[in-house]
Amino acid sequence: MRTTHLSTLMLAGSLAAAAPAAAAPVLTVYTYDSFVAEWGPGPTVEEAFEADCGCDLQFVATGDGAALLARLLLEGEATEADVVLGLDTSLTARATASGLFAPRPATDAAFALPVDWTDPTFLPYDWGWFAFVYDKTKIDTVPADFEALAASDLTIVIEDPRSSTPGLGLLLWVKKAYGDRAAEIWQGLADNIVTVTPGWSEAYGLFLEGEADMVLSYTTSPAYHLIAEGDDSKAAAPFAEGHYLQVEVAAKLKSSQNGELADRFLTFMTTEAFQSVIPGTNWMYPAVTPAAGLPKGFETLIRPEKSLLLPQAEAASVRDAALAEWQTALSR
Repeated sequence: MRTTHLSTLMLAGSLAAAAPAAAAPVLTVYTYDSFVAEWGPGPTVEEAFEADCGCDLQFVATGDGAALLARLLLEGEATEADVVLGLDTSLTARATASGLFAPRPATDAAFALPVDWTDPTFLPYDWGWFAFVYDKTKIDTVPADFEALAASDLTIVIEDPRSSTPGLGLLLWVKKAYGDRAAEIWQGLADNIVTVTPGWSEAYGLFLEGEADMVLSYTTSPAYHLIAEGDDSKAAAPFAEGHYLQVEVAAKLKSSQNGELADRFLTFMTTEAFQSVIPGTNWMYPAVTPAAGLPKGFETLIRPEKSLLLPQAEAASVRDAALAEWQTALSR
């Protein structure tokens, strides 16, 4: 009996030794392409959070921001995403109406945003102003507003508002600045547009390849060239109408099976470990100012005197009309 008992114990011990260690929990975050690029924030954020959480953080690139929401709406409660990172205020009303998102964790973070933030669902992590970026060595006369741009011979590349948050931001920028004249502005701009790309990465790449004189991007984009490349030839054109503001946000999915871990990640996004990475990788202003401040070079960027922003509900309500005006102008 003792021999049998000992054999049983030895067998049990062998099986236990052979069993794999418990797998680390996986947190799946849907985001946009440039966030997970090797030069983007994704790799650094992943390393920092995994060192703290003992989990496996997996980013899933889904195109640009508007395409990201479209995918989530298609997948519904069956989505594998625990967190979505990369929507903005032009999309949050539609996202809220879907019923897919859960309230965010409370935070005592001091948000350094140009607007007050009280949204109970979406957590802001960075912000910036849209702008047309150009090469100072190639353009002598910089248009001072949309009307001057339309009247010029300059070529531009923009992003599709149906798949891209910058593209949608441009529609709302024109609508906010010109109201009932928005269709007229688009008719004037139609001849300047070389192409419309699915997302920001494609548009900016074409600009850098010399396919257009200007590209729809951000006032902060020249900081990348200055800081990362030592190139001061890129600049953002200041427009007299003001510049449309983008606040990028993240949120937890109700269907997540890792709710506590998702909340932990959202809280992590307000910390120094995340926010200090944003200026020099996502090339936007951080939602919470890092202890060291902004990188040297950001002080050279234009600061629009007037910020334009439609409330979330109004942005959703004018979207279809603005999109129709854009499509009509470009189809002529």
